[in-house]
Amino acid sequence: MAVGDIVLAMTGASGSAYGVRLLELLLRAGRTVHLVISPAATEVFERELGRSIPLDPDRFDSRLLLGERANSLDLSRLQYHNVRNFQAGIASGSFLTSGMVVCPCSMGTVAAIAHGVGENLIHRAADVHLKERRKLVLVPRETPLGLVQLRNLTAVAEAGAVILPAMPAFYTLPKTVADMVDFIVARVCDQLGVEHQLFQRWGEQTSP
Repeated sequence: MAVGDIVLAMTGASGSAYGVRLLELLLRAGRTVHLVISPAATEVFERELGRSIPLDPDRFDSRLLLGERANSLDLSRLQYHNVRNFQAGIASGSFLTSGMVVCPCSMGTVAAIAHGVGENLIHRAADVHLKERRKLVLVPRETPLGLVQLRNLTAVAEAGAVILPAMPAFYTLPKTVADMVDFIVARVCDQLGVEHQLFQRWGEQTSP
């Protein structure tokens, strides 16, 4: 248990590359990461990344999630929690963290957080961060947004969450999909106070 710990939840929205890249960056920054993955997220992993991730703690292997990049990371800093394990420390406000990110964040997860529906560890941990007034960052990836989704996003924002949509910028002149992923991951790191050099900031750009 340490103030530098960060909770990272991955749910069933498109954009699994954001979550995996964020996990890598947090570990590279020397942060201890408490990882929770929803069942729907594993379906997205398989479709978007071609990776099959078992959620059973006895079978979970972070190398399957991170791929070859796992070889250069300190995986001892990664603590995996099953989504149904309410005995995990992150289910309690007495467990200190520096913040929580849900990346990517499905609209179903947004709704559960907005209405305090603690059906799983992700919902509960998010509720804990709101009630303890700790940083909670949600990275939704959905379009278009209907009135229900907008109202739920408003509710969690009013409760104290940061809504950080997966909207890549173009002023950084991205050349690859990886560059666009890094922009979103960098903005999440900014919210968490995690240093990075993933892109040149506005004002640092040279003329094309």
